Amino acid sequence: MDLLNHLGLGLAVALQPLNLVYALIGTILGTVIGVLPGVGPVATISVLLPITFGLNPTSAIIMLAGIYYGAQYGGSTTAILVRLPGESSSVVTTIDGYQMARQGRAGLALATAALSSFLAGTIATLVVAVAAPALAQVALAFGPADYCALMVFGLVGAVILAQGSIVKALCMIVLGMLLSTVGTDMNNGTSRFVFGVAQLTDGLDFAVVAMGMFGLGETIANIERKDQVRHVFDRIRDLWPKPQDLKTLLPPALRGTVLGSALGVLPGGGPILASFSAYSLEKKISSTPERFGSGALEGVAGPEAANNAAAQTAFIPMLTLGIPATGTMALMIGALMMQGLAPGPQLMFQRPELFWGVIASMWVGNAMLVILNLPLIGVWVKLLSAPYRLLYPSILLFCCIGLYAIHNDAGDVLIGAVFGFLGYMFYRLNCELAPLLLGFVLGPLIEENLRRALLISLGDPIVFVERPISLAFLIMTVVLIAAMAAPGLQSLRRKAFQE
Repeated sequence: MDLLNHLGLGLAVALQPLNLVYALIGTILGTVIGVLPGVGPVATISVLLPITFGLNPTSAIIMLAGIYYGAQYGGSTTAILVRLPGESSSVVTTIDGYQMARQGRAGLALATAALSSFLAGTIATLVVAVAAPALAQVALAFGPADYCALMVFGLVGAVILAQGSIVKALCMIVLGMLLSTVGTDMNNGTSRFVFGVAQLTDGLDFAVVAMGMFGLGETIANIERKDQVRHVFDRIRDLWPKPQDLKTLLPPALRGTVLGSALGVLPGGGPILASFSAYSLEKKISSTPERFGSGALEGVAGPEAANNAAAQTAFIPMLTLGIPATGTMALMIGALMMQGLAPGPQLMFQRPELFWGVIASMWVGNAMLVILNLPLIGVWVKLLSAPYRLLYPSILLFCCIGLYAIHNDAGDVLIGAVFGFLGYMFYRLNCELAPLLLGFVLGPLIEENLRRALLISLGDPIVFVERPISLAFLIMTVVLIAAMAAPGLQSLRRKAFQE
C-alpha cells in the first residue's frame, strides 16, 4: 500500500504541467543527441548544468534524466539507419539493426528498438520504485566507516568495468580524487593545491570541470573526425511489428530487461556493458546463432531493452546511497549538490516529492519517447544529413557562455579551457574521462566519512573492520583487487571489450 501511495505522489508531481514540459524537453534533447553521433548525454548534461540553477530541483533532475535515457532511444536510430551508433551503448545494435535495414526491414528494426526500450523502461521503473526505498532503509544503518568502505568498493568496481587499461582507469580515478582536494580545507582552513591562484581558493567547481572535460574536450576531439559519407534509409515502411514479430521480440526484450536492470546498478557498468552482455546472451542461447549478424530480430530487441533498463536502474545507487554508477550519474549528483541537496538515504524522507517524482517521470518520459521516436523518424533522417562541422561551433559557444554564467567570472572560462585541453589530451591518450568524474564526485565524500570515522574512533583505524557492513565491503574490495590481478580475468575482460 505504501508503494502505491508513493507512486501516486510521484505521478502527481511528474504530471504537473511544468514538470511535463521539462520531461518533454529532456526527452527531445536526449533523442537529438542520441541521433547525432559524437555528442552524447554526458557532454550535453555538462553544458546544461548552469541552466539548472534557475530551476527547482525536481524539474531539473527530471529534465536531465530525460536527456540520459532519451539518448539511449535516439542512439538506436543512427545505428539502424546509418550503421553509426549515436550512443556508445547502441554499438551492438548496428550489427543486426543495419542488416535489417539493408533487407528492407528498417521500419521493423526501429519499432523493435522503440517497443523493447519502452517495455524495459516500464519494468525498470517498477524495479527502481521497489528496490530504491528498501535500499534507502538499509542505508540508514550505515555509519561513516560503512560509507567510506562502500565508496572505495564502488571506485574499485568502476576500475574493473571501465573500458581500456585498468592502470589508466585507476590513474584517472586517483587524479579525480586529487582534483577534488583543491581549495580550502573546511576543517582547519588550510589551502590545498591552490598555487596562489585566487579562483582556486573555494575549490574547483563541479560544473566547470564537467563542462571543460566533456563539453569542450570531447567536442574538440570530435572536430578531428571527418564527416562520414553516410547512406540513410529514408523510405521507412511497416513500422508496426506483426504478431509473429512481437512473439519473437518479447522474450529477448524481457531477458535484456532483467540483465540490464541488474548490471545498471553496478559501478562502472551501465548501458554499454548491459547491451553487449544481452547480445552475447541471446547469441549463446539461440538455436540458430548463425542468424546473428545477418539481421536477427533478437539482436536488436535484447540489447536495446538492456541498455534502457540499465540507464534507469543506475538511478538506484545514485538516489539512495549517493553513489554514481556511471559518469552521467556523477553529473546528476553534481546537479543535486548545486541545488543544495545531498544525495543519499535521507533524500527520500526529506524530499519525497523529488525522489518519487523523478521515478514516476521515468515512465512518463518513456511513453513520450515512444510517441516521439516512431512518428518523427523522417525528422531524424533529415537531421542525420546535417554536417557535424556546423554543430560543434555552437556547442563550444554554449559551453563558454555557460562557464561564464556559473559565477559571472571570466576566470571560470579560463579554468574550463584548461580542463578542455586536458580532456582532449586524455582522449588522445585513450584515457576514459568517466572514472575521473567519479573520483572527483566521491573524493570529498570519502574524505569526509574517513575523517568522521577516525574522529569517532579517536584515530583508531580498527573501526573499519569492527563494523560488519564496513568489513563486508572491504572484503569484497580485496576480492575485486585480487580478481583484477588474475591473468584469466584480465584476458576475459580484454576479449569482452574487443568484441
